[in-house]
This record gives sequence, C-alpha cells and structure tokens, in this order.
Amino acid sequence: FALWNMGLFHSFCQAYQHKLKLALIGQSIFGQEVYNKLRKEGHKVVGVFTVPDKNGQADPLALAAEKDGTPVFKFPRWRAKGKPIQEVVEVYKSVGAELNVLPFCTQFIPMDVIDCPKHGSIIYHPSILPRHRGASAINWTLIQGDKKAGFTIFWADDGLDTGPILLQRECDVGQNDTVDDLYNRFLFPEGIKAMVEAVDLIADGKAPRIPQPTEGATYEGIQKKENAEISWDQPAADLHNWIRGHDKVPGAWATIDGQVVTFYGSSLLDASVPAGQELAIQGASRPGLITKNGLVVFGNDGKMVLVRNLQFENGKMIPASKYFSTDETTALELTEQEKKMAEDIRNIWKGILSNVAVIEDSTDFFKSGASSMHVVRMLEEIKQKYNRLQLQNEDVYMATKFADFIQMAVRKFRGEDKEEELVINYVSKNVNNMTVNMPYQCFINGQFINAEDGKTYDTINPADGSVIASVSSASLADVDKAVAAAKEAFENGEWGRMNARERGRLMYRLADLMEEHQEELATIESIDSGAVYTLALKTHVGMSVQTFRYFAGWCDKIQGATIPINQARPNHNLTFTKKEPIGVCAIVIPWNYPLMMLAWKSAACLAAGNTLVLKPAQVTPLTSLKFAELSAKAGFPKGVINILPGSGGLVGQHLSEHSDVRKVGFTGSTPTGKQIMKSAATNLKKVSLELGGKSPLIIFSDCELDRAVKMGMGAVYFNKGENCIAAGRLFVEESIHDEFVRKVVEEIKKMKIGDPLDRSTDHGPQNHKAHLEKLLQYCETGVKEGATLVYGGRQVCRPGFFMEPTVFTDVEDHMYIAQEESFGPVMVISKFKNGDVDGVLRRANTTEYGLASGVFTKDISKALYISEKLEAGTVFINTYNKTDVAAPFGGFKQSGFGKDLGEEALHEYLRTKAITVEY
Repeated sequence: FALWNMGLFHSFCQAYQHKLKLALIGQSIFGQEVYNKLRKEGHKVVGVFTVPDKNGQADPLALAAEKDGTPVFKFPRWRAKGKPIQEVVEVYKSVGAELNVLPFCTQFIPMDVIDCPKHGSIIYHPSILPRHRGASAINWTLIQGDKKAGFTIFWADDGLDTGPILLQRECDVGQNDTVDDLYNRFLFPEGIKAMVEAVDLIADGKAPRIPQPTEGATYEGIQKKENAEISWDQPAADLHNWIRGHDKVPGAWATIDGQVVTFYGSSLLDASVPAGQELAIQGASRPGLITKNGLVVFGNDGKMVLVRNLQFENGKMIPASKYFSTDETTALELTEQEKKMAEDIRNIWKGILSNVAVIEDSTDFFKSGASSMHVVRMLEEIKQKYNRLQLQNEDVYMATKFADFIQMAVRKFRGEDKEEELVINYVSKNVNNMTVNMPYQCFINGQFINAEDGKTYDTINPADGSVIASVSSASLADVDKAVAAAKEAFENGEWGRMNARERGRLMYRLADLMEEHQEELATIESIDSGAVYTLALKTHVGMSVQTFRYFAGWCDKIQGATIPINQARPNHNLTFTKKEPIGVCAIVIPWNYPLMMLAWKSAACLAAGNTLVLKPAQVTPLTSLKFAELSAKAGFPKGVINILPGSGGLVGQHLSEHSDVRKVGFTGSTPTGKQIMKSAATNLKKVSLELGGKSPLIIFSDCELDRAVKMGMGAVYFNKGENCIAAGRLFVEESIHDEFVRKVVEEIKKMKIGDPLDRSTDHGPQNHKAHLEKLLQYCETGVKEGATLVYGGRQVCRPGFFMEPTVFTDVEDHMYIAQEESFGPVMVISKFKNGDVDGVLRRANTTEYGLASGVFTKDISKALYISEKLEAGTVFINTYNKTDVAAPFGGFKQSGFGKDLGEEALHEYLRTKAITVEY
C-alpha cells in the first residue's frame, strides 16, 4: 500500500476541527495511554468497557477512567452461546458513542456493538495487514523472519482482522530484536499516536477505507506452550527466530536432562566456536555449549545461536552460563538501610499483589497474579524511592520469589553485580570559568592505564608555554595490547554481534554526550592546541558532533547490491554483494584539529562496524582522551575504541606495520604518509591518506572584491593558518592586485591577537614551539629569495607561541614559499596578467599537491571552466573553507587518496564480498 504517507497528513493540517463521543473497548497500559491521549485531544470518552478485575487487580485502563470519573463497565463476556447478551448490549448503547475504539481487546465483541455507532469501530492490530492476521501477530513477525514489522488500524467487520485499512505504519526488524524490543521501540509509542490520528481523521471525515488485498494474506493461530517446542533440524537463523518469536510468552523450549527448559534472550553468533562445556539437548544432533556468555546451540547449517537465560519447570530462571554451577549463593546480611529498602519493596509488592494477604519470602510474583505490565509498575515504583537502584525487567524474571528478589536487589544496590567501574585519573584545571577534567593515561580495552614502561611526556599550553599535564607515552607493548583488545572486540565481543541499528544508537548517544560536554571539550581543545575558543566550540567540537550524528544515521543503511550475470543453462544463479567491516583499524591524526580529525575518521570507521586504535598527535592528546571517557559513558563495549598518546615514530610506525591491523587511516604530512604506505605493505593493509597541500586560490578582477578579501583572509588565516586546505598561494589578477593587498593589510591590522579563551580574540597562538620556529624560518627564506614581506613575519612579543599574520607579495614560481606549504598564517601572493586564464591555471597546477583550490569571479562560465581544470580534490567557487559532513573530502596527487566525510568515507572502512548462488 501507499499508506506510509498517511503519516504525513497530520503535519499538513493545522489542527483537526471536530471531536467525537467515544467508547473505548479493551484493556492494558496501551489502552490506558490511548484513552489519556484521546481525552487530551479533546474527544469525549463516554464509556470504557474493559475486563473484570483479576486477582483483585483492576486493569490499567479501568484505573485511569475511574480516576477521571468516566463510566467504566467490566463485563466478563459480551456473548453467550454465540449470541449477544442483550443486557450487556443495552448498557453499551446507553452511553451514546459515535465511534468505538478498540486499542487492545481480548474479548469477542458482537457485531450489534461493532456496527452500532455512527462511525462504526476501529481496531489496532500489530502487523502489516493482510500479513499475520490473528492474536499472535508480533510473534509470527519474528518467527517467520520478517524484515519489516508494523501495525494497522482498520475498520472492524465480521471477519478476523479483515476489515478495510485506515492507516498503517512500518519499521525495520533488527537481527536480534525481540517482541519486547519491537513493542517498546515502535508498536507501543507509534501505535498510541496513530490511534489518536485515526480518530481525528474520522472526526474530520477524512479517514480512508482501503480494502485489504487477498494476495499476501496469512493467518496464524495463537502460540501456546505446547506447540512452542524447538525443532532442531533447521538453520541457526530459523532457530533464533523461533526462540525470539516466543520470548517472553509462551517461551520456546527443549528437553534437557529430562525436564522442559525454556530459552530466553537469543542472538546470532557470528564468530569462531567458543570454548565451553557440552550440554546434551534432546532432539539436537549436536550438543550445545555452556560458555562464559551463555548457551551456544547449533543449526543444521553449522552456524550458532547464543542463548542468555534458561528457565526451569519450577519457574526458576538462571543465566545460561551458570547451568553447571552448583554453588548456592549465601544469603546476605542486610544493613539497617538495606532492611528498610527491603521493607519498602515488600510494601510495593503488597500494593501490586493486593490479593495476597502477606508477602512472605516464598511469595512468587507471577504465581500470585502479576503480569508483565506489573513488572514495569514495580520497577518504576522502586526507582522512585531508590533512584540509585537500576533494575531491568530481566531481573524480575530471574528472581521471581520475594527473598530471591531482595537478595538480587541488595547486590545491585551495593554494586556487587557490576563490572569494575571505569576508574579515571584526571588533571583538573579551573579555566574559562569552569573546571575541566582531563584524563591523561592510555585508554586500552575500556580502561585508563599507565604506559607499560611508565613513560610520560608533558603537553604544553601554547598560549603561555606552561605544562597542562604529564601524559602517558605508549610503548610498543601498549600498541600490541590495544590491537589485541580491538581484535577480540571485533571477532568475539558484543560489538561484533551488535546489529547495525544498535551501533547507530551508541553513536547517537556519544554525539549527545559530546554536545553536553561541548564547552569543556572546546576549552580543552583551546588550551591544548591554541585554537580560539569560539572557533573550537563551533568547528572543532561542533562539526565533530555533526559528524558522529551523520555517520550514526548510516549504520543501518550500508547495503550491497544484486547483480545480473550470465546464466549457465539450465541452472539459475543469484549474485549479490555484501559490504563488510574490515576489522581492526589504526587511525593516526594530526594536531591542527585534534577532535575534529578524530571524528572525521573514527565515526565512519565505527559506523561500518570496525574497531579502532587511534593515535592522537603527540602535542595534542587531551581531547582524544576525553573522547575516550565519553565513549565509555555512552556504552561502547570494551576494546572497540582504544587511544594511545605518544610518539608517532614509535606508536604510529608500529600500528602501520602491525599484522593484526587491517586498515590505516592517516592525516598528516606527505613524507609520513609515504612511510606509512611502505609499512602497510607488510600485510597489504588498506590505506587512506589525507596529506599536505599547497592549495591555489585564483582571484579575478571581476570578483566582488570585498568578499574576495574577506574570504581570502579566511582561506589563509582560519585556525591560525593551521588548516590542511589553507590557500597556500593566492594568484591575484594584475589590475586589482595592489588594491587587494592594501585591503588585506587594513583588515589584518584590525585583528586581535591574544588569549584564545578571550571571546574577542581573532588570532591565537601557533600549536607548538617547534612549529612557530619553522614558520619564522619559512618567512626568512621568503625574504632571502626576494619576495616582498608586506606585513608580519615575526613572533609576537608576549608569552606563548604567537606569530603575526603575514603577507608576502612578488612571489615568483621558483621560490620555496611558492612551492612548499607553510601550515601557518602566511599569505603568499603572486600576480597574473589580466585575462590570462590558461596561464594562471598552468601555474596553479604546477605543484605536486592537490588537496583544495578556489576561484573568485562573477563569470560562472569561467568559474566552471577553471573548476574542471584545477587538479584538486575540492574546488571552492566564490567561497572557501566550506566543508560539510555529507560532502566527501580528500586530495589528488601527493595530497593523498581516499575520502573523509560523506558516503564515500564509509567505503574506506568496508570491504565488498561477492556471493553467487546456483539454484
């Protein structure tokens, strides 16, 4: 159907105008939420018809309606011997409803009631009708391995889920999604909104009635325990679908050691067979394995499924990894505070299990009448009283008896069940009106640790030359540990099994944390690299956040292709490709944009499903280490992200030649890039390089001169000239040359040079002392060769590594400063003859670099001609420095190969596998 677009209808309407009198027929928290939202929308609920109280417990829909004073009717049934009970029907008719709304209803409602209101009745069904008609629709969506799930709101008729469709919504099904995942993520929240929208559409006379097609229609019966036994003679994917399709109700089961054991929490396991103790399972041709992560079972294709939890006939649920464990847990001695907590939880149980006179240690939560909706209520009530006690639904199923539940809750309250918490040693500084906390150790396998040999080095604040922190200097042994951790996480860890959408969720969470800490990150970036704070906030950090969000969105959109090939008659073939992660990636980044360069490479790397070992520049390690802290807080599994500060010649070299590293992504100098290529040849790693540049900027006399001056200065002085795409050489047409130079110098004199944390500062310090000295030598060379130093060329007389913005003119093509990159605030200007388009193009291309370029002219034909002829990976027309996360970035010639950003960046971290099937 083309019904997905119905979801856009609401956004095109300012507001629905008409309101209806409604009868709600059904039950559950879902029904309660639909009821609340309909009333909030302004509709009048004239009656709620729900089920009788169970074990003294009223249904949530009844509770909400009774609280509001809405008439509530609790009929045990609507029909007797197949005929409507007239007394019940008359009570229903007395409320005068104009529309029946059935959000979730387990009772059979007679057609006398369905057809009675003016607008009839609408029903919510959790499948994309006509597929999966019947009461177990969500289960069958998973059991049959559907790639799409969803729901339908349809007009009730006398068939079983066969009425005309009003609207539908769909969502993707993740590889390891359970019924609870689909319900909580999509079917519940989106279903509530859609029910309200459906009523609004009916009220305004705009609701469609689209007949259900017969093609594709299926009906499956209610899944019950007796028909949920696992059949072992099928592929692992089908076993997994069967288990997750029955999780939590009714529960897929098998016979083990003579008793029925129910399986919960399955996922496909794509790895080598793990070590474990064999477990015979009745009907399975191959025994399962009890491993440290759970029970591994095998399909008839040899592939594996991991099962996390097992439940025995007596109702006890255990982690599958503990199947052979015989140790009985010793009862805990409770403190006075814990005794009070236990009593509070007892009272919460009493409030839910009102039919139970006394909550004893042996009281079983579920056998006393509680259901899954009561699990949510209980955990929320506990959370209100004890916010520090974080419990999950799974915990209740694992400890259903009160005494067991209290023991489990106390252990969690004490933190005994947790993995070792992340321990972070900080260097803290009060700066920029805040306290910044900076990790300073290597980050390996989810822990901050000292370098194995204990070596450290000082990282310096370029604004005043002071020491910020003493940082661990990683050794060769640390590189080996980090690579091993990344390899283990990729091949055997949670990351390698994680579905793409969950990977995206982690990346979104990390981006959110980066945004929450943006002021702290920008402050650290400023004091460690010399970046002006306002630029660090907007660009260094701001674009890093955007980059992670952009690539998070790509995680579940990486696709292969089907390929038509010649058929070998009489056989048929299907050929398709898969895009797969490469494995362990080494990422080596420069010092000019420490956090942003990290984001540009690592976001694409992670989105593709790889693990990484990242070496920040030796002089700017601090935002990378802060990023490591935030990645751990975001929930990235151990070993996925590893950060090694230290020497490029030691750490970077060892990473580039390491046999377990499958990809190197590098940004830095061309000579270092060439060395990395040689080292990568040891195991023929995939390599992408973003290297040096000498980007030409051509300014024609027909440009908007003031704009060209402003943008030209940005092209050179942005980020103190420490910018890989900085305009290394400006070619200015002769007729405007002198005026252009005069205006540039006037603007330079207005620039404020000073403290990068001062919001009014335009120009901060160079990154480190050695670089400043190199720039001063560069300027001396220019003067010696005969170029005219118009402005600057000197160190600023103040503490720190400040240099004056510099302008050279009369620069001839053979000069050193015309050929080599300064990587600093040095504008190198050459004239070209009026109208000599091809001549200036030849000069612009006479360089071994090809990272970026630019042109300023009002003549669009000329601009496009030049953009075709310039040998550079990026061409800016009447702008400069305009990069975006969606646009590919990378160079030609000795500026490297491969792309950062955009879809193309993903392919740098993927490999393509071709698969051909004959059938």
